[in-house]
Amino acid sequence: MSDTSTHYRRVAAGFTARVEGIDPEGWAASVTPCPEWTVVDLVSHVTRTHRGVIARLDDLEAGEVDPDGDLLAQWRQASTAVTDALEDEDRAGRIVGGMFGEQSFESLVRRLVCTDTLVHTWDLARTTGQEERLDPEGVALAMGFLGDLGDAIRSPGGFGPEIEPAVDADEQTKFINFCGRVI
Repeated sequence: MSDTSTHYRRVAAGFTARVEGIDPEGWAASVTPCPEWTVVDLVSHVTRTHRGVIARLDDLEAGEVDPDGDLLAQWRQASTAVTDALEDEDRAGRIVGGMFGEQSFESLVRRLVCTDTLVHTWDLARTTGQEERLDPEGVALAMGFLGDLGDAIRSPGGFGPEIEPAVDADEQTKFINFCGRVI
C-alpha cells in the first residue's frame, strides 16, 4: 500500500465517521461554514468530487449524487472507488488532467481530494456538533498543498479570505483559518 493510499484512508475514515455521526436533526442543518451549503450539500459535494476524479481516471462521465438518496451509501461507494484505484498501481500512476494541470491520479488524490475532504470533515463536524480534531499529518500535507496555491484558492466558489490565527494557534487552527473558517 502506498503512502497516498494510507493517507487517503485516514482522511476518508474521518469524513466517514462524521457522516455516520449525523443525527436525523443534523441532516436538516441549513447553515454550515460554507455559507451557501446545507449539510446535505456538503456531503453531496465531497461525494461528487470523489466521483469526478474517478470519472477523470476512467474517462467517463461522473455520476450525479442523489441528495434525496442514502448519502452515506453514496459516499462509501465513491470512497471505495478511490481506495480501489489507489491500490491498483497502473491506475494510481495514470496521468489525469484537472484544474491543477496534468498529474498522476495518486497525486491528484493526495493533494486535492484529501485536502477537500479534510476541510469538509471539519465543516461537517462543526455543523453537527461532532469531534473537530483532524488527522495531524493530513493537516500538514493539506497546508503544504494550499500554501503553494496562495490566493488562487480564494476565487468565487473557493475559500473565503484568510483569517489571521492567534499567535499561539495550533497547526489545525492555522489550517482552518487559512481556509477562511472561524474557530
